[in-house]
Amino acid sequence: MVYMKTRLLFFDSPIVMSAMDRATRQALGKIGAFVRRRARTSIRKGKKVSRPGQPPNSHAGDIRRLLFFAMGPDMDEVVIGPLRFKKGEAPNLLEFGGATVRTRIHTSGKRGVKKVVVYRKHPFMGPAMEKEVPSMADKWRGSVGGG
Repeated sequence: MVYMKTRLLFFDSPIVMSAMDRATRQALGKIGAFVRRRARTSIRKGKKVSRPGQPPNSHAGDIRRLLFFAMGPDMDEVVIGPLRFKKGEAPNLLEFGGATVRTRIHTSGKRGVKKVVVYRKHPFMGPAMEKEVPSMADKWRGSVGGG
């Protein structure tokens, strides 16, 4: 019983908590950077449409350029992914598939016919995360206490 109490007091001390918080922020930052980089490199430049189930090809470079990571408000989580496009939800549709309504704009500038467009899955964030999972523990190793 004394062992548990001593251990509890040790891990609750401000110095240890501060070191753990700092180590967590640094490790999450590294994880965010590695997953983002893996996702960016999986998206290839090309004019053709990639096969379903494969990462999307980047025709204009927008998806690769708009991939970011950020720490959550409590600094205990990291959010990784593309920013939302001005119009539409292309990154989400590419990752998970789905349908959306598009309005065709004529060359005269007038809006034309609405059409339902179906996207097949072209995941890039999920596979990037899965490939980085085995190395995530290494990001924390030795971060508290310098071991």
